[in-house]
Amino acid sequence: MDLFSPLLDALPAVLTFPNLLAMVGGVLVGIVVGSLPGLTATMSIAVLLPLTFTMDPLVALGMMAGIYNGAMYGGAIPAILLRIPGTPAAIVTTFDGYPLAQQGRAGYALQIALLSSAFGGMMSAIAMMVLAPPLSLVTLAFGPPEVFWVGIFGMAAVAVFLGEDLPKGLLSALIGLFIGMIGLDPVMSTDRFTFGQLELESGIDIVVLMVGLYAIPPCLEMAEDTARAVGARIRLDFQPFLKTIREIPRYFRIWSWAYFYGIFVGLLPGASGSFVSFLAYERAKRMSKDPESFGKGNPEGIAASEFGNNADNAAALIPTVTLGIPGSSVAAVIMGGLLVHGLQPGPDLFRNSADIIYGFMIQMFLTSLILIPLGGSFATNLFAQVLRIPRPLLIPLIICLSIVGAYCVQNSLFDVWLMFGFGLLGYVMSKTGLPLAPVALGVILGPLIESNLRLSLLLDVRNEHILFTRPICMVLIALLVLTTVLPPVWKHIRARRARAA
Repeated sequence: MDLFSPLLDALPAVLTFPNLLAMVGGVLVGIVVGSLPGLTATMSIAVLLPLTFTMDPLVALGMMAGIYNGAMYGGAIPAILLRIPGTPAAIVTTFDGYPLAQQGRAGYALQIALLSSAFGGMMSAIAMMVLAPPLSLVTLAFGPPEVFWVGIFGMAAVAVFLGEDLPKGLLSALIGLFIGMIGLDPVMSTDRFTFGQLELESGIDIVVLMVGLYAIPPCLEMAEDTARAVGARIRLDFQPFLKTIREIPRYFRIWSWAYFYGIFVGLLPGASGSFVSFLAYERAKRMSKDPESFGKGNPEGIAASEFGNNADNAAALIPTVTLGIPGSSVAAVIMGGLLVHGLQPGPDLFRNSADIIYGFMIQMFLTSLILIPLGGSFATNLFAQVLRIPRPLLIPLIICLSIVGAYCVQNSLFDVWLMFGFGLLGYVMSKTGLPLAPVALGVILGPLIESNLRLSLLLDVRNEHILFTRPICMVLIALLVLTTVLPPVWKHIRARRARAA
C-alpha cells in the first residue's frame, strides 16, 4: 500500500478541470508540433516555460507531459505520409510506414503508430511510477566506459540488421560517423572539418540531416516520373478502429522487447528514443517469420519503432527526478520546469513534494491514454487527407515544409543550404543502393561513442583497461559478440541444412 498511497493522494488534484484541460491542450499542441519537421517537443516545451511561471506547478507539468507524448506520436504522421520524420525518433517509422502509404494503407499505418505510441507511453509511465527509485541506481553504475559499449552495441545491431548487404551498411555507418565528427572536438575543443565555417562549429543538427536525407530524395524521384503521378488515386484504407485494436495481441512480443530497450536506454544520459527505435526494429525483424517484408510495408516495423521511442519517454525522466541527471534533451527542459517552480530534483522531491511528482507520473500516463481518442478521431483522419493531394503538387509542398523545418532549427539560411546538400547525398545513396538509416544512427551515436571513449581513456590513469575489465563492460562485450557472431553463424548453419535437404 506504501507504493500506491502517494499515487492515490495525488489523483484528485490531477483530475481537476484545469489539469485535464492542460493535458488535452498539450496533447493537441504536441501532435501538431511533432507533425511539422524541424519543430520538436524540446523546442515547444522550452518556448512554453516562460508562460508557466504564473501557473500551478501541476498544471504546468501536465501541459509539458501532453506536449511530450503528443509530439512523439505526431512525428509519425509525416514519416508515414511523406517519408519526412517529424522528430528524430520517427526515422525508423519511415522504413515501413511510407511503403504502406504507397500501397494505399496510410490510415492503417497511422492507426498502428497511434496505438503503439499510446501503449508505449502508458507502459513507460507505469515503469516510472513503480521502478523509479530502484532503477535510478542502475544509472549510477553506468559511467563513460559502459555508455561507450552501449553505443558500439547499437552500431553493431544496425550492422546485423543490414546483414543482407553488410559492406554497404558499414559504408553508410562510416559516412554517418564522419558527419557526426564535424564541429568542435568534445574534449580538446578544436575545430574538425569545419573549413572555416563558424556555423559548423556546433556540429550538424540531426533535424537538418534527417530532413535533407528523407525529404528531398523522394521529391527528386517524384519529379523524375511526374506522368505516372498525375491523376493517381490513393486509397487511405481506414479500417474500423476497433478492428485495429483487436489486432493488438499480434504485437505483444514485439512491444515487450521494445519496452525493455526503452526502459534500459531511457536510464542512460545522452541516449535517445531514436536509438531505442533502431534496436526495437532490428529485434522485430530478427524475430519475424518474414524478415524480407521489413522495409516494404510490414506493420510490425511501425509497431516496434513507435512503441520503442515512446517507451523511452517517462523512462528518461527517472534519473531526472530521482538524481537530477536528465536522460534526454526533453528531460533537461522538463527539469528546468521543475526548478522554475521551486522543485529540486532528487530524493527530497519525493519527500517534500510527493503530491506533485506522483501527480506528474499520473499525467504522463493519462496524456498517453488521451492520445487514443484525440489521435484516432482528429489527427489521423485530418492529416491523412494529405495523400489526396496530387503527387506533382506535393513536390513544392514538401520542399517548402523542409525549408521551414531546416530554418527553424537555428533561424539560419546556412542550415537550409546544408539540408539541400544532404538531400543530394541521400538521392545519390538511394540510387547506388546505400541505406540511409545507418547514416542517421551514425550521427546520433557517433558523438556519444567518441566522447565516452575519450573520457574513458582520460579516466584510466592507472592503466587498468577499464574499458574491458569493469563488470558491466564485460557483460556488454559478451552481448556484442553474441549479437554480431551468432546470427551469421546460425544463418550459415541453416543454409547448409537447406542445401543438405
